[in-house]
Amino acid sequence: MNKKQEIMALNSIGLDISKAKDLANDLNGLLANFQLYYQNLRGIHWNIKGKRFFDLHVKFEELYNDANIKVDEIAERVLTLGETPLHTFDDYISRAIVPIGKNISNDEKAVRLIVDSLTELLKIERDLLDKSGEANDEGTNSMMSDFITEQEKTVWMMKAWLNETV
Repeated sequence: MNKKQEIMALNSIGLDISKAKDLANDLNGLLANFQLYYQNLRGIHWNIKGKRFFDLHVKFEELYNDANIKVDEIAERVLTLGETPLHTFDDYISRAIVPIGKNISNDEKAVRLIVDSLTELLKIERDLLDKSGEANDEGTNSMMSDFITEQEKTVWMMKAWLNETV
């Protein structure tokens, strides 16, 4: 491939078009999983009961607000890479691997759902981190690195709450 052909294979932000498309597809998978994680957080926020209600209700709201922001950042990154973000529940459900929590009102089950969901999200994000590094996509790489750092800390804190080790 000559220099002109090399340049023509790049998109307007300087990334290989094919690699950007693949990354956007993987980001759409992350988006689907984050949307289910977000909805799980809303559900446990609404339905939590018991002596720890006040503390957990506030914590779950903090987490779903953060997840909502991340959903938007992921969708905007898909657009930045030149693709269309998923936006239907059918798309989300068909691509998601995070567990779905239904009618969870018990504190330990709610926190366990968060840990299990973040564990799955971290796997997806680490894969994206590797692929974005290989594609020289610093935008996606930086986003994944930030997400991973925050979520690792949340897993540690939730597991400490459950009296478990990481």
